[in-house]
Amino acid sequence: MIQTILHATLLSFGLILPLGVQNVFIFQQGATQKKFIRALPAVLTASLCDTLLITLSVTGVSVLILTSPYLKTALLSFGILFLTYMGWQTWKAKSSEITSNQDNFSVKKQILFAASVSLLNPHAILDTIGVIGTNSLQYDGNEKSAFAITCIAVSWIWFISLAIAGRTVGKIDQSGKFMIIINKISAIIIWCIAIYLLKGLIIG
Repeated sequence: MIQTILHATLLSFGLILPLGVQNVFIFQQGATQKKFIRALPAVLTASLCDTLLITLSVTGVSVLILTSPYLKTALLSFGILFLTYMGWQTWKAKSSEITSNQDNFSVKKQILFAASVSLLNPHAILDTIGVIGTNSLQYDGNEKSAFAITCIAVSWIWFISLAIAGRTVGKIDQSGKFMIIINKISAIIIWCIAIYLLKGLIIG
């Protein structure tokens, strides 16, 4: 059981650590909201979405998606367009937009945006459903449950920690200049992910 939990922990951190749209948004909300509690809608939404994807992957839905060329092609095609757009939005964000972000993102907007970057991001879906789902096949019964629960716990801990880190940076970076640098780097990474997905779509 301990080996199963360790496997799930390392796998989950390996998948969730790379900088992407979802992580950037959670970090931004932590940095720009006046209080940490006001960033919780984004944190909870992202965590719940990951919980849903992990649950679906472990229960076998991954097999349906990964074995259907039409679903996979549609998912990748939409995702490439989505990531390209999100990369552009992240790249062009100005200091004034970042520092006033708490006024632009209400609870409803946080929930909708966090859900979109979690559930409409094919890279995250393929990671969660493809990698976690495939790795869970080697377990049964209590071990499979422990594997799934650990993956979910890592996701929740990560998003909460990311928002806290963002809040810490936000207190120091009042001008928003550091966040602009983070956004530029994030946009490049997001575009690289889109290119990677496009390569996979072309090669098949």
